[in-house]
Amino acid sequence: MKLLDLYPAGTRLELGSITFTAEDIIRFAEKFDPQPFHLDAEAAKNYVFGALCASGWHTCANWMKSFIGFIEREKTRLTAEGLAPPKLGPSPGFSELQWLKPVYAGDTITFFMSPLESRVVNGKRRYILNSALSDAVNQHGETVLRFKCNLIEFFPDEEQPE
Repeated sequence: MKLLDLYPAGTRLELGSITFTAEDIIRFAEKFDPQPFHLDAEAAKNYVFGALCASGWHTCANWMKSFIGFIEREKTRLTAEGLAPPKLGPSPGFSELQWLKPVYAGDTITFFMSPLESRVVNGKRRYILNSALSDAVNQHGETVLRFKCNLIEFFPDEEQPE
């Protein structure tokens, strides 16, 4: 089955939720975004956010983790129902990335994706390019992250031209 056959444009898919702990925020920041407001709760009080908060990249990485978990659960579900899951490939990119609110230690963030459209791309191997709106909401219902993403989907083998 194709992605848009399963989830029509505009369907809001809940991918999963993750609670950001201070330890996880600091561990990520030490490796990938060592700014004081991601590393030290006391130092963070003197910055615009006023408290320890996650790197935006940390929030994005957890969106991806939630997306992969969702896709794996859907593969299992569809296979159990006798349906062929979509053959998803890499993403050729994203656009309009917005970090709208800080993600603080203790926040639980729920990640979403809403398919928008798809189009066939012809080349050596024909594929479908899906676009979607992705977002994340904290436990207060506030949107903390939003971006548009693209996702390659390969045609089922029986639909692939010779």
